[in-house]
Amino acid sequence: MTDNGQDPRQTEEELPEDEAVVDADDDETEVHHDKEFIQQVQSAVREEDADRAYELVADLHAADVADLLEVLPSTQRVGFIELLGERIDPDVLIEVEGAAQDDLYQHMSNELIADAVTELEADDAVYVLEELDEVDREEVLRALAADDRVAIEESLSYPEESAGRLMSRDFVSLPEFWTVGQTIDFLRSEDEDIPDDFYDIFVVDPAHRAVGTVPLSRVMRTHRHVTIGSIMEGDPHLVKVTADQEEVAYQFSKYHLISAAVVDDSQRLVGVVTVDDIVEVIGDEAQEDILALAGVGEESGVNENFIEVTKSRFLWLFINLGTAVLASAVIGLFDATIEQMVALAILMPIVASMGGNAGTQTMTVAVRAIATKELSRTNAIRVMNREMMAALVNGLVLAVVSGAMAWAWFGNMKLGLVFAFAMVFNMFVAGLSGVLVPIGLNKAGADPAIASSVFVTTITDVVGFFAFLGIAAAFLL
Repeated sequence: MTDNGQDPRQTEEELPEDEAVVDADDDETEVHHDKEFIQQVQSAVREEDADRAYELVADLHAADVADLLEVLPSTQRVGFIELLGERIDPDVLIEVEGAAQDDLYQHMSNELIADAVTELEADDAVYVLEELDEVDREEVLRALAADDRVAIEESLSYPEESAGRLMSRDFVSLPEFWTVGQTIDFLRSEDEDIPDDFYDIFVVDPAHRAVGTVPLSRVMRTHRHVTIGSIMEGDPHLVKVTADQEEVAYQFSKYHLISAAVVDDSQRLVGVVTVDDIVEVIGDEAQEDILALAGVGEESGVNENFIEVTKSRFLWLFINLGTAVLASAVIGLFDATIEQMVALAILMPIVASMGGNAGTQTMTVAVRAIATKELSRTNAIRVMNREMMAALVNGLVLAVVSGAMAWAWFGNMKLGLVFAFAMVFNMFVAGLSGVLVPIGLNKAGADPAIASSVFVTTITDVVGFFAFLGIAAAFLL
């Protein structure tokens, strides 16, 4: 029971509509907070008990606090943010997403955001600043120390989703003539420029160009008199500061990197990208592609408000309406044929549906292969032949089954043969378009993950209807 005698575990029906208890499993929810805990947070918000609110989340990881903000209804979330005030963990700013992020940034003062930014790593600080609108960003930047402001402004000058935005400026760089003993003594010193966590030491020449790397473990296992240059790995993996973050993630995955040096146009070392940043990039890019394939835009999760959800989905639904009209127009060309044989109207959705599914299978494989750079000019023909052969074989097998089904269903052998032939033809076209459409869009500079599905399904619908009804008109009537 709370101090005012109210049981924090009261039922949802006893609360006002905008303060309804969020439903959760009895054991553990996806946000790692059980129902009773969430109810306690809601009770603290209703009672405006700031100390109690902070006490509930003081020992939680920043990611768990972000999850809590995302699961709370908007009115309670805002109240909770205001109760925590300056006691919000700065790391929460980089963990929260969607509508919860908007509420957090809007209801924290710019002074508090500036204080939080100074405690974050450089790349995380850039992430927070780029999420603010221009006016708030300028105000936060003015509140920062000169060195911090210059570094962040330089990072913000790089293109969005580039290595320059992703990199950290906290790294260790040393000349190759230093000994291991000098290096260890330096790392043990209280120099503020030494990062708390790092994996590699970058070896640089007098022009501050990276010439090699030394894993920290190797330094610790080498005698003190040995020079850094003699144990370094030459030809370090370098990333251009303007490189797209997806390309950087691909390089990390391909070459099994832990960290990589980021260089400017003069090949000078300006930052470092580490694997923990890349894990987040890979997750974001995968989520973006999955949402794009489904035509739901850039929705960040279930906590997005319905207006943003509606807007993000409308465009592709509108485009799909146009393609559906095109498919219907093809059917309209054969309205007299359908009137004479009603069985055609019953069977033609099967032809289009099977082609659409086959096309989507091939398209998904092709889009993934393009994203991972497995599909290129050198193997495009081979991949296309493989997909067409697979579609043709599947089409032949399914044609035998579906043709026999149509014959038995309607007692018409010719109808079964026409149905089988249309099935084979549309499955073959589906396999071909499932590869050609993503390749063509990628070559044209468009994102194949976004637009492929609309084109592929339109092709299989139009070809399926036209082939089935056209052959039927020619041979059955």
